[in-house]
Amino acid sequence: MTKLKLQSIQDMKPAKLTIEIPAPTYSNLIEYAEIMERETGQNISDPKKLVVPMLERFMATDRAFLRAKRIRPTQ
Repeated sequence: MTKLKLQSIQDMKPAKLTIEIPAPTYSNLIEYAEIMERETGQNISDPKKLVVPMLERFMATDRAFLRAKRIRPTQ
């Protein structure tokens, strides 16, 4: 069994964000969704739904970001 960084996706109230990504990145996103479906049994009807959990996971594990966020001056 593959150990993916994402284990599940949650349904939350969305904020609209429109981006363009390179075709190879989109192909990888589709492939990731397919592997995740196989590994978790969770139906990923739209691979774009993985983008938010991926960004959240990335930011939650970026030590430099977390350190900078912790020491930033309050506004």
